[in-house]
Amino acid sequence: MLKIIILGIVIGIVFYVISVYNRFMTLKNGSEATLGQIKVALKKRLDLLSQLLETVQSYAKFEKETFEKVTQLRSSILGAVTPAEISQIEKQSRQILGNILVAVENYPELKTSQLAKEMTSAIKNIEDEIARHRYTYNNIVQEYNTMRQTVPSNFVSNLFNFQKLDYLEFEEEINKRPQLDWKL
Repeated sequence: MLKIIILGIVIGIVFYVISVYNRFMTLKNGSEATLGQIKVALKKRLDLLSQLLETVQSYAKFEKETFEKVTQLRSSILGAVTPAEISQIEKQSRQILGNILVAVENYPELKTSQLAKEMTSAIKNIEDEIARHRYTYNNIVQEYNTMRQTVPSNFVSNLFNFQKLDYLEFEEEINKRPQLDWKL
């Protein structure tokens, strides 16, 4: 009888460990997938910036270095792996967007261009998409890290050496949405 009780306890512990391990892996994979979605959204933003730059270029003399920077960021987003790398790319692309918007403000005929209006709308949508994915990613990370630190799941975390995940933190500028509301 005692053997059956001990066997039942051991089986229960094994199932618990498997269950918690699977939850950790689900969260880890979810975080990686969401980071991938953020990278795709940032690439879309950079693609739109390239198109907007081409539109602005026809109205203004825009610096060659801005075009080169967008091209560099577009290629680097695919190689970005860590939240810190993605945050840096997001910061740089937000700065470029700000510069482009200033240039557009200086050309009233560009503000009323149908192409500029469409791109402005698309950029707003991308900004919302990036914010949603960042929120999802950080929620997954919070749950994962909480499981790592709370009893009894922290025993499983330590057993399998699950490492803490980093939050995706954008500069404070993320709280200020780009001003895309031109008086059209």
